[in-house]
Amino acid sequence: MVSLKLAKRLAASVMKCGLRKVWLDPNETSEISMANSRQNVRKLVKDGFVIKKPTKIHSRARARRNAEAKAKGRHTGYGKRRGTAEARLPTKILWIRRMRVLRRLLKKYRDSKKIDKHLYHELYLKVKGNVYKNKRVLMEAVHKQKAEKQREKTIADQFEARRQKGKASRERKAGRRSERQAAGLHLDVTPVAVKAAAPAAVKAVAPTKAKK
Repeated sequence: MVSLKLAKRLAASVMKCGLRKVWLDPNETSEISMANSRQNVRKLVKDGFVIKKPTKIHSRARARRNAEAKAKGRHTGYGKRRGTAEARLPTKILWIRRMRVLRRLLKKYRDSKKIDKHLYHELYLKVKGNVYKNKRVLMEAVHKQKAEKQREKTIADQFEARRQKGKASRERKAGRRSERQAAGLHLDVTPVAVKAAAPAAVKAVAPTKAKK
């Protein structure tokens, strides 16, 4: 029996495959055994005496079909389960998923200017503290907080408007009062002098009447 070990190794190197993929023509063993260089092996490959075997097919059709069925909930009963519920889907994984969903929502709201950085920080800490169990609850909380802040702002604006209005009214009243006082002083200069001089005249007249 002629050894074809060298020819097989050279053929694997030339065709860039493994030894198990090399097929040597059993009818041409004598000629193949004479090939002791890569150039000779390339000639044998060209002539068809040495062939690279095709890749074996390992179909995943059945595996895909089974995975689709499992995705629908088939084949997942008590008899198919090997690990505990915690081992099959750890609570930490569920926590990580929830945190990422809620934090992603908060980041989106902050970037789109729907919430400011102060509200973002407050809600971020509440999310971390397990206050919101899902996205819907967090969205409702955001809307409620925004509505509350808007209501407080409206009340503060109304109070400030009333304060400014009262201040303006007081200033107008003070202005009118000062105007009236200034006008009154200007008109009452002569009557005040007359009233002051009248008692002195009475005093001077009274003794003369007594002498008569």
